[in-house]
Amino acid sequence: MVLSSYTTHYKKWIIIFATLMSGCSSNPPKVSHDNICSLFEHDSDWEEAAYDAQKKWGTPAYISMAFVHQESRFSHDAKPERDYFLGIIPLPRRSSSYGYSQAQDPVWYDYQKDTGNWSARRNNIDDSMDFIGWYNNQSHKRNGISRNDTYNLYLAYHEGQGGFARKTYNNKPWLKKVAYKVTQRSIRYKKQLQQCGHSRYSPPVSSPKNKGNCNAPWPFC
Repeated sequence: MVLSSYTTHYKKWIIIFATLMSGCSSNPPKVSHDNICSLFEHDSDWEEAAYDAQKKWGTPAYISMAFVHQESRFSHDAKPERDYFLGIIPLPRRSSSYGYSQAQDPVWYDYQKDTGNWSARRNNIDDSMDFIGWYNNQSHKRNGISRNDTYNLYLAYHEGQGGFARKTYNNKPWLKKVAYKVTQRSIRYKKQLQQCGHSRYSPPVSSPKNKGNCNAPWPFC
């Protein structure tokens, strides 16, 4: 009876540990960041999460992965840098951004409330990819941005849907350059996917007006 009780207790903790670890992908090595095929081969959880979010929200996997690269370089615990007073006293971080998607506290709460996914964590790749898909879908509905328009989706992701509507990005030339870089990476990722055949899930969403080409204004394209 003692052995049976111990075995049952042991199995219970294994189940709890497995539940906590689900969706916790390892951070891929930097050498793989420029090739989405290498990222998917490093850990299939990235591929599953990217295509699950694509199927649910419509943002192509190659765009979501380009977002994650820009926001966190695939680091699960990424945070904004902290300034120091007199070089030794730590000051508050510049924002509450955290995890793969770098979502801040208020918008993460909005995501949890809207989806009912109250257990979602920003250091969980499934939840982070789902968040990116959800947010881009909100930008599609509120701002009329194509789900394939990496450039404008990223501007809305950074500025918020309200800021995008007010065109606050026009006062930030540096942000337009970043959005262009994300766009170029998404195009590269898309071409790589076509070559390596990682298509175990639903195919990328296409649009008659926009098929993943660069949508940045001149001179960025």
